[in-house]
Amino acid sequence: MSRIGRAPIALPQGVTFENKDNLITVKGPLGTLTQKVDKSIDVALENGHIVCTRHSDDKDHRALHGLYRALIHNMVVGVTKGFEKSLIVSGVGYKLQVTGNKLVMNIGFSHPVEVVAPAGIQFALPQPLEIVVKGIDRQLVGQTAATIKAIKPVEPYHGYGIHYKDEPVIHKEGKRATK
Repeated sequence: MSRIGRAPIALPQGVTFENKDNLITVKGPLGTLTQKVDKSIDVALENGHIVCTRHSDDKDHRALHGLYRALIHNMVVGVTKGFEKSLIVSGVGYKLQVTGNKLVMNIGFSHPVEVVAPAGIQFALPQPLEIVVKGIDRQLVGQTAATIKAIKPVEPYHGYGIHYKDEPVIHKEGKRATK
């Protein structure tokens, strides 16, 4: 049996769980998330814990068992604590600005780059060149951060560009003059 799939998910105070025709709805203090679950996986609430069980030991069912348990766990964490990703912008003369739900970046192009936040995502600038992407949906937070990062990949010689805060930046050695 899947080690991830068989682990029960504790339901915190203030969080409600509903399963209607394999459509899982989790409501909490930060919002509401829904997830459609495959018919081969049963999701139930037992003694204040969400439990996922599968119908058979087929390879596909075993994979889906762990997948849906992880997705439901991320939903519970999202509506209670939320998720965030931090990005660092490195470069001379680069500027960031948040106006409403829009992130405006002056990052070395001939024009400012604007990124509009999808529904449920907020941008914050705790430092002048640090972007924090916040939201309750883990997949959407990660995808939005990856989209921002792809606008200006890190250049290996000077380290200019956008990278995750915990990502190491590998620098290459430049050309040398020969004698």
